[in-house]
Amino acid sequence: MVDTIFFLVFGLAAVLAAIGVVAQRNVLYSGLLLVLNMLALAALYILMNAQFLGAAQIIIYAGAVMVLFLFTVMLVGGRSEQASGAKLRGQGLLAAVLVVALAADLALLLAGGLRSAVPAAADPAQLGTVKAVGEALFGRYLWAFEATALLLLVAVVGVVYLVRADAAPGKDKVGGRD
Repeated sequence: MVDTIFFLVFGLAAVLAAIGVVAQRNVLYSGLLLVLNMLALAALYILMNAQFLGAAQIIIYAGAVMVLFLFTVMLVGGRSEQASGAKLRGQGLLAAVLVVALAADLALLLAGGLRSAVPAAADPAQLGTVKAVGEALFGRYLWAFEATALLLLVAVVGVVYLVRADAAPGKDKVGGRD
């Protein structure tokens, strides 16, 4: 009973915060509502016994990504090219297509036509726990994890090279080449 009450409270908070993100005109308030939404989602993950996802949601999304987002918003002062309220070309058509796709997906889900994307586990109660994620990440998906780490390392080295080349005195172009 208590779990149901917490689920309803955090679910309502997540939905209301998500609506506020879209409806808010102030970019800073929209970003703060997004942080609230991510924290509510983390609470929902923890209620569903997926501790790793809850912790990752807080640390990665609500922490690091949102700090960078809010820093960027504060740096540019909330200005943008589309601040005047002008619509992008094709925006209405794209929105209509996405609404139809979402409605079709929801209809299929409610009709029971979609199966769970979660693979069958030996113990469903352990699915999403830190132990289960660690075993999958460093067992079955070790090579994908290592390839991603290498890709991120190459990206960081590339960014450092580009920034240092741009900051060097007397260099006009990226990489120091004329």
